[in-house]
Amino acid sequence: MKLPKKGEIRKPTKTISGVTPIAVMVKPRPCAHGVCRYCPMLEVPQSYTPKSPPVIRAKMLNYSAYEQILSRLKAFKLMNHPTDKIELIVMGGTFLSYPLDYQYNFIKGCYDALNGRVSKTLETAKKLNEKAKHRCVALCIETRPDFASEEDIKRCLEFGATRVELGVQVLDDKIYKKINRGHTLKDVIDATARLKQAGFKVGYHMMPGLPGATMKKDLEMFKELFSNESFKPDQLKIYPCQVIKGALLEQDYKKGIYKPYNFEQTKSLLTEIFKIIPEYCRVMRVMREIPPEFLIAGTIRIDLRKDVEFDLRNSKSDIKEIRFREIGFAKSEEKEDDKISIKETEYSASKGTEYFLQAVNKNNILFGLLRLRINNNINNNFIKELKDCAIVREIHVYGKALALGKKSKSAGQHKGIGKMLMQCAEEIAKQNSIKKVAVISGVGVREYYRKLGYKLKGSYMIKRI
Repeated sequence: MKLPKKGEIRKPTKTISGVTPIAVMVKPRPCAHGVCRYCPMLEVPQSYTPKSPPVIRAKMLNYSAYEQILSRLKAFKLMNHPTDKIELIVMGGTFLSYPLDYQYNFIKGCYDALNGRVSKTLETAKKLNEKAKHRCVALCIETRPDFASEEDIKRCLEFGATRVELGVQVLDDKIYKKINRGHTLKDVIDATARLKQAGFKVGYHMMPGLPGATMKKDLEMFKELFSNESFKPDQLKIYPCQVIKGALLEQDYKKGIYKPYNFEQTKSLLTEIFKIIPEYCRVMRVMREIPPEFLIAGTIRIDLRKDVEFDLRNSKSDIKEIRFREIGFAKSEEKEDDKISIKETEYSASKGTEYFLQAVNKNNILFGLLRLRINNNINNNFIKELKDCAIVREIHVYGKALALGKKSKSAGQHKGIGKMLMQCAEEIAKQNSIKKVAVISGVGVREYYRKLGYKLKGSYMIKRI
């Protein structure tokens, strides 16, 4: 890799949302339910190809969590990115279905690498990370809707996880059966409710264009996502279905019984989808990064999102989706008016009331957000620490990532926006006659909440207000 010049940040969008993301991949393991028709079987983690960049890195390092973290930290340092606020993403399979010893050791390996030393226990590693040089401020686990039970969720809390991404793909039991998905729509609804009740931020992986779908049905599905209280995800990854070498779908394509959307169809559908996504949802990613030699049919353009967003901005479409409005992605930070006010949106979802707070300017450019949840049955939660609590499921201040303790006139971070959002959340809790606020906090952010009067109870930072 060519080294950047002095002061140059290589690939600046990597950390433009305020954190430094590091993805680690688990070792290959067959799914217990069998194989989904669209999923390639190529002796690497299921749904990936041997030449996908994360797979190449992980395979070279024998899928060691510790070594993968060290490798990515080194790469970010070489590119001049800050590495003190790390967002970890555990990917590569249904992690919560792996043997328990493997799960605990893998997560401990992540913390050990961030800490720069090997601890005897996971709890010790987490405690060290609270003040480490490289702090885990968020931890995401990818799983299936049928591996998100109460016990699974409690284990995620032990790991220090703050976000769970569910492989939902579609909202149709008939299509689930056709593609051998191995779970039902009820599993999706139940998993979403349990995760939100426990305070997790919930992401969905969606796959338009599956066998049995049409463009009209897919657009209606995305409308259903945000009109039906059983869903309403906080985040989306949209992966239009592609025919990949080694997948059962390859046989269907060659027999002429399946045809994926072409480029124009995919672009048209994505454009309409972006128009209906509400202001509380962030589209994390569009398109899978499939190497061309493994793609049999389907859209190859992994940068299609750029085209879609370019057209939407030029047409001055009223796009509410989070990433589209983030300071950094939306406009140059130096030119942006930074007179910020708090905007509050209330909506019902998964047996609770959500309060979505946004720090925005007059142009609706987003500087920070907070998700506060009040469960309908507030005194009956399978997580005992959350009884009688309002729950902060996420707080995020946008703008290019700054090192801990540093400030910038142009950046959105470290200007007191987070504190302002927390004060608003506490006031909403009081207005609802709730006397405790709990935060599902990344291990590396606990010190921040302690300064605001919060104390660690179980896996949450809790304050009596």
